[in-house]
Amino acid sequence: MPDRLVTVYLVDGSSYLHRAYHAIRNLSNSKGFPTNAVFGFTKMLLKLLAERNPERLAVVFDAKGRNFRHAIYAAYKENRPPMAEDLVVQVPVLKEIVSLLSVQMVEKEGYEADDLIGTYARLLEEKGCSVVIVSGDKDFRQLISPRISLWDPSKDVVTDYEGLKRTYGFEPVRFVDVMGLSGDSTDNIPGVPGIGEKTAVELIRAFGSFDGVFKNLGQIKKKKLRENLEKYREQAYLSRRLVAIERFADTGDAPMDLRIGEPDRERLAQVFRELEFHALWEQFMPRLAEKDVPLRLCLTKSGWQMLKDSVRAAESMVMVVLTSESDPLQSPIAGIALFTPDEGFSYVPLNRKDRGDSPGLSWEEIEKDLAQLLEGEKLGVTGHDLKVTAEVFALKGLKLRRLEFDTMLAAYVVNPGLKRYDLRALAQYYLNLPMTAEEELLGKGRNALSFSEIPLEKASRYSCERLQVILSLKEDLSKRLAEHRNEDLFREIEMRLIPVLVDMELRGVKLDQAVFRNLSKDYAGRMAQIEKEIFTEAGMEFNIQSSQQLGFVLFEKMQLPVQRKTNKTKHYSTDVHVLRRLANGASRIPELVLEYRTLSKLKSTYLDALLKMVNPSTGRIHTSFNQAVTATGRLSSSNPNLQNIPARGDTGREIRRGFIAEEGFRLVSADYSQVELRVFAHYSGDQAFLDAFRSGEDIHRRTASELMGVQPDAVTPDMRRIAKTINFGIIYGMGPRKLSEQLEIDVTTAKHYIERYYSRYSGVVQYREAMISKARRDGFVTTLFNRRRYLPDIDHKNQMIRAEAERMAVNTPIQGTAADLIKMAMIRIHERLEPDRPVCRMLLQVHDELLFEVAAEETERLMPMIRREMEDVYPLKVPLLVDIREGANWDEVH
Repeated sequence: MPDRLVTVYLVDGSSYLHRAYHAIRNLSNSKGFPTNAVFGFTKMLLKLLAERNPERLAVVFDAKGRNFRHAIYAAYKENRPPMAEDLVVQVPVLKEIVSLLSVQMVEKEGYEADDLIGTYARLLEEKGCSVVIVSGDKDFRQLISPRISLWDPSKDVVTDYEGLKRTYGFEPVRFVDVMGLSGDSTDNIPGVPGIGEKTAVELIRAFGSFDGVFKNLGQIKKKKLRENLEKYREQAYLSRRLVAIERFADTGDAPMDLRIGEPDRERLAQVFRELEFHALWEQFMPRLAEKDVPLRLCLTKSGWQMLKDSVRAAESMVMVVLTSESDPLQSPIAGIALFTPDEGFSYVPLNRKDRGDSPGLSWEEIEKDLAQLLEGEKLGVTGHDLKVTAEVFALKGLKLRRLEFDTMLAAYVVNPGLKRYDLRALAQYYLNLPMTAEEELLGKGRNALSFSEIPLEKASRYSCERLQVILSLKEDLSKRLAEHRNEDLFREIEMRLIPVLVDMELRGVKLDQAVFRNLSKDYAGRMAQIEKEIFTEAGMEFNIQSSQQLGFVLFEKMQLPVQRKTNKTKHYSTDVHVLRRLANGASRIPELVLEYRTLSKLKSTYLDALLKMVNPSTGRIHTSFNQAVTATGRLSSSNPNLQNIPARGDTGREIRRGFIAEEGFRLVSADYSQVELRVFAHYSGDQAFLDAFRSGEDIHRRTASELMGVQPDAVTPDMRRIAKTINFGIIYGMGPRKLSEQLEIDVTTAKHYIERYYSRYSGVVQYREAMISKARRDGFVTTLFNRRRYLPDIDHKNQMIRAEAERMAVNTPIQGTAADLIKMAMIRIHERLEPDRPVCRMLLQVHDELLFEVAAEETERLMPMIRREMEDVYPLKVPLLVDIREGANWDEVH
């Protein structure tokens, strides 16, 4: 206990915790862990420490269980609900943060936080200290004295002794009397019926005290008030005892020295990183730049020769390639940073002869030597996003022979659920380290500089920082890969896939630009005609793209039945589901608008956009295939996304006709047949599925026969369509309502289909239960090749969130294994095509399909090889089948 005049802050932890919880809604980290109370409370506490700079501070919490008030009044707090589950789990985290800040925590069995604060405040006041109670709870007004004040940090309002007396006209201690009369519904303290705080204040001001009120009941003019006071006298005295804060609590072994210590900054940074409190993490994070790392600058030919000889002797190196513009494939190389165990950190600036600070070297001076280093079998290269590095060099005519370790892909394999895999994000997530050089040296947004514009010293510092982080990440992630036993997945699939994707991206796919231009004009004409028909039907012109104007036309002018309104704007909803329900009704407008929207999207998203993205020097589209995006392991495509090119309908076919083969070549499409259902059959061991696939039977026809009670040869195309929807939907957890929407049938019929399906295919139920059980036990599920997916919401209290996690638990092993299989097939085919590269190139991977460009005279020879490699990629319990076709354009091969 301090023995000199200081100001001590006593924080009402329990009260503020609840206030923070209710003030911020739906704040949680990527693991699904609720963090709103932790975040709000921590922000308040850090603000207090920063702005008030207290020497002594305690955070006081309610103890669990009953206290002395329950012995006085059994119904005390009887109507208060238990603490919310998502708040309960936050309390230990918050207490850990308080402890790491080296702030004292106080709680004592049998007492509430108010009583402990009251006792501490009395003891401190007796020592001559000033006390600030940090709370928004007005109950603490009874404790205010010349040395004790109340501060509500949420409103930044301070209530002190003089101010309180001036406002109410009596001593603060009299608030016990006020509350005894008015009661407290939150804590189920009855008080006197009909008396609120305003009336209670008037009574205490008039009669001086609680006893004074009851001694002078005859002077109270309001009959009902007087009668209630008389009738509920004993209840009022009981209430006064309940609301009085205990100032002589037995503190026992509770801490008395409330001095604030030094915070554990490193551990706090780790906690804030895990909670995804980025601003707080940056406040406490360690500094990478504090460690002075020697860096060798290579500015001359002789210096380069020495560095080259050192690298040649090494077995591995870390490499960072700096390009002068934001698009690495469209800009010159500005510098190369290297690390080898013997040489340490080196930076080779390039193309700086126009800079005054150093002449540097040119690309031509190092190109030949670099080619010999990179194309050798001995030297393994580590980096971040090595695909881009490999492409930068490939455009210069160099090939990275041994790709040893990619930190982006390693992080993705370890945890495919992260939001970002850039180096800065991974440094924070895995190493608890900042990367400050990029922002400090290059700037952000429009003010960002390129490497060709910054001084040599800053460029070298930036590159050194990246090398350091890559090195540290490699060490950390290597251990995690070993612990998770997915090193083979990383090395044999993801790392070996890099050169495959490099080849595909640089080759690109040829576009018939005339087809696309003509289609764009045709779509514009069709849209104009549909627009006229809509205006004629509506009897007025309006903006078809405006949901608000369309809603007015449909539901007010045309008086169509209103389906629903949007929650936020309260306008009529005109989304695709609404328009589909209204189609084929009294008005043609909904159906016409759907067609108009389809054409508009196809024209803008595909026809016009893809024409702009044709590389003028190659006449081809060069997409990027992303390995570290989807949580299931599937590749994604971007800039442009060629995996979303429509495959069905006349419009989709028209667009695909514009993807063509080079003159003298043919397009070849190799497509896995029902690969996910075959993977499911392997996983589940369902005998019906196994028998169907082993015998070559049509699984959808068989399912239709089973569900609808007809012979296989009596199954109609519509029956097969229903069975196909059920086969793919139910194994992923589709329920009756969703199935009814998909098939446009009533929920009862959909439920009947599902029940009959489960009775016929018992392996489906067993598989689903096994995967969900594994996810609950381990927190993750895996593919056949040990690719993990973490499911933090598998036990979430919200049924919808939990159901989605269960769906992922069932879906991921199937989708992820199918993704791994096609990646393995791509690697095998790419290696087999090495001698045939001039006459056959892999172009695209779209879901379960691989698209090739093959010399016309070689298709007959190479198509069987492609089929064989895909079908034999891995021995499942059922055979993998591939449909393979050739044609002049993408539509012809489907």
